[in-house]
Amino acid sequence: MFKKKVEAKSHQRLSGADRKKLKRTVKDRFPRASDADIDVLLPPKAEITVAKLQNRVHVYGVEGGFPMFFDIDGRGTEIYPTVFALWMVPELLPAFILKGGEVSRFVIGGADLMFPGISVPQEGLASFLAGEPWAVKVPGNPAAIAVGATTMSSTEALKASLRGKALRITHYYHDLLWESVEGHYVPNAGFLEDVVFEDPAFLQSCQTSGSCEGASEASNSQQNGSGSQEVGEPVDVTNSLSEANQASSSLTQFDVENVTAEEIIAGVGDLKIKENVPSEELTDHHTLSTEDVDALLDKCLLQALHTTVKDKDLPLPGSTLWSNHILPCRTPGITLDIKKSSYKKLSKWLQAKSSTGLIAVKEDKHKKEVMLTSFDRNHVEYSSFKPEKIEKKNEISDHAANESRSNRMLDVAEIYKPSIHVNPIFASVGADKGKLFSASEASDIAFKYIEKENLVKPTDKSIVVLDAILCDALFKGVIKKGSTYPAEIHKKDLGQLFISRMQAHHLVTRGSESVVRKGALKAIQILTERRQGNKKVTKLSGMETFLMDAEALASELQKKFACSTSVAELPGKKGHEVLVQGGVIDDLAKHLVEQYGIPKRYIEVLDKTKK
Repeated sequence: MFKKKVEAKSHQRLSGADRKKLKRTVKDRFPRASDADIDVLLPPKAEITVAKLQNRVHVYGVEGGFPMFFDIDGRGTEIYPTVFALWMVPELLPAFILKGGEVSRFVIGGADLMFPGISVPQEGLASFLAGEPWAVKVPGNPAAIAVGATTMSSTEALKASLRGKALRITHYYHDLLWESVEGHYVPNAGFLEDVVFEDPAFLQSCQTSGSCEGASEASNSQQNGSGSQEVGEPVDVTNSLSEANQASSSLTQFDVENVTAEEIIAGVGDLKIKENVPSEELTDHHTLSTEDVDALLDKCLLQALHTTVKDKDLPLPGSTLWSNHILPCRTPGITLDIKKSSYKKLSKWLQAKSSTGLIAVKEDKHKKEVMLTSFDRNHVEYSSFKPEKIEKKNEISDHAANESRSNRMLDVAEIYKPSIHVNPIFASVGADKGKLFSASEASDIAFKYIEKENLVKPTDKSIVVLDAILCDALFKGVIKKGSTYPAEIHKKDLGQLFISRMQAHHLVTRGSESVVRKGALKAIQILTERRQGNKKVTKLSGMETFLMDAEALASELQKKFACSTSVAELPGKKGHEVLVQGGVIDDLAKHLVEQYGIPKRYIEVLDKTKK
């Protein structure tokens, strides 16, 4: 699950409603957890963040702290605790105890857990169902080293004589998720090893060693039930978590320095958990003080005035200044929240900076928003500030740019498959009845048959005389009983009538991806309606038909329209619905046409806010 480098698409805080939903999901998924346990993992007063990865995995954690849960499909149905969560609440999950360190070397190398590697207690194997989340521990130590889902029930396992795969490992000690902090991923794992393990030789070898051994060797070893290596004496690692937090730096992708399996298992047994760890320990160290937030605001403003704010952009609305200029100038991985400053509001902060003479602002009475009208380049703060150099991104080659544009280009074609009505026509001319044809190709088949059977009327070349096969192909089942079948048909009517007797399909191609679906192509629906508080919301559905990802589109629209977006499953239907805050129905339709190449005839709009 976390063996390869995966970039995060977005990283954001959870709203109050989403926090409650997450806690309910955790409570339902892990019945062993009490309310106090959940408060330890997801402190009520701390900000909870979610990192949405490219592979649809969602990682939940405490802002400035460790990731606590990860959701494999992003829907809450397969949510698991991280190793960090299990260190804080060891009894959150039932656990399989390994036979010894020899088995653990493969588990922490990324291999799935086999039944021969499990130490079965005297009272017998505990009862479990397939798909249940279980942890993995070494003997005599409550610190879990991995978490996964059972592949079969206990009844099935006993029938199989405890052979085969027991647990599909989704996350393990020292994988890429283990290296994460705040949902961002750090390139050097050495800092955690320094505080978790006491062995200097182990620490030195971690900096130069390679990756853990593969899973294929693990399966063979565990099938033989090998392993009896003893684990070392425990060391207290409670302070390690907070120290590791302080030492970490944040990036937006996985990248990790690996160590060999033999070196890792030397330290796995040395882990020890201290009970009743206050939840504040994991959050207070990373919460910026009010003074720090104020200083960061001033720095970002000066950076923006030096680099991105141009005279031609003035006057500039305060919200635009904040989203397009202030926030992009903050340090990567740092969350900048005006509410945590001494000013509490953006307007008060801008007015305070105006009183110093650095900037000039005025209030727009119509929009009820503070506008930046000018700034003083001779001001002492401006002249004394040295802006940071912004590294220019590598220019995309023409080939890459063309490829990116081609991935956005859409091609829609209506195609047809021969039905039982027209199969005799296709068989007569030797055409493939299992192939899909365009409208023109299907018409050519019909006229090829007419030419072969010489059905054109000699006295009028525009009329086709119907024989029994062609007449049945066009009219059988359509003409009511007792009515006379037509004896001839005009050529201009024959093609369209012949196509209507075939099975309609459609081919959608976007870049290198193509899909063929049965039936006529359904249009995208865009709907705007009012909700509580007289607020408008725009709903978009049917985008999957045109090979568009709902999550990616929602993220794109959030940036384009500077508004909140969300994705929900369509009730009682397949597919998703993108909700955009605000009445952007016309702009959204235009965006789909210009950026995704959706033909206008395939976009249906309905504005319920207009009377």
